[in-house]
Amino acid sequence: MLTDITLGQYFPGKSLIHQLDPRAKIICVLLFISSIFVGESYAAYGLMAGFVAAVLALSSIPPAMILKSLKPLWIIIILTVGIHVFTTPGQAIYELGPLTVTAEGLRQGFLMSTRLVLLIVISSLLTYTTSPIALTDAIERLLKPFEKIGLPAHELAMMMTIALRFIPTLLEETDRIMKAQMARGADFASGNLLRRAKSMVPLLVPLFISAFRRADELAVAMEARCYRGGENRTRMKELRHTTKDWAAYAVMGFMIVILIYLRATTGK
Repeated sequence: MLTDITLGQYFPGKSLIHQLDPRAKIICVLLFISSIFVGESYAAYGLMAGFVAAVLALSSIPPAMILKSLKPLWIIIILTVGIHVFTTPGQAIYELGPLTVTAEGLRQGFLMSTRLVLLIVISSLLTYTTSPIALTDAIERLLKPFEKIGLPAHELAMMMTIALRFIPTLLEETDRIMKAQMARGADFASGNLLRRAKSMVPLLVPLFISAFRRADELAVAMEARCYRGGENRTRMKELRHTTKDWAAYAVMGFMIVILIYLRATTGK
């Protein structure tokens, strides 16, 4: 299951979404995440799902890759639906012992799970279509105005990007250590919750050692190349907004206006 988590991976390509300025992609993703809480009707969620489907089609990322990123989260999605189905008061449509399934619960569970899926897909598309270097530059440029109040924009952007980049690497390392421990007789799947938690200790120790070793190697490699961030650092490629980026802002703004209109006219 660990190998199914694809968060933080980048898939090179020349699609329209790949060509967008990374700052435009980050801002549009943040606007989408904010707007997803505006819509409460089926029409609003249909609009947002259509928008995400269009972005996915334009990105040329295989849909199977997106489904793979959702696979580790199916338990959370099912729990989200179950909690809303059985705890939301309303018109009862089915009795299951002491539990009651309500029409309002089904609706709320469906909308919340859809919201969760849309958030995961749109966030995954950002990292799939943006290289770590471009992501670092974009975050640093977006945080630059906050340097006036003492925020270390470059260091913060570099830390965020390195952490995101190393998620797949650490997951692969975890999977490798788990297989090695299982070959020696370790059991991570049986027993109660406490026993499973205790069985994870032999896994965490070598994982932390490996993570610290990789961090040390990365620091040595950066020093060996005379890396210096912050002031006076030049870039091979300067970020510049183009017509495509402004068009992306316009499309996102238009969608938000429609969502606000639907909320105002339907009350949901």
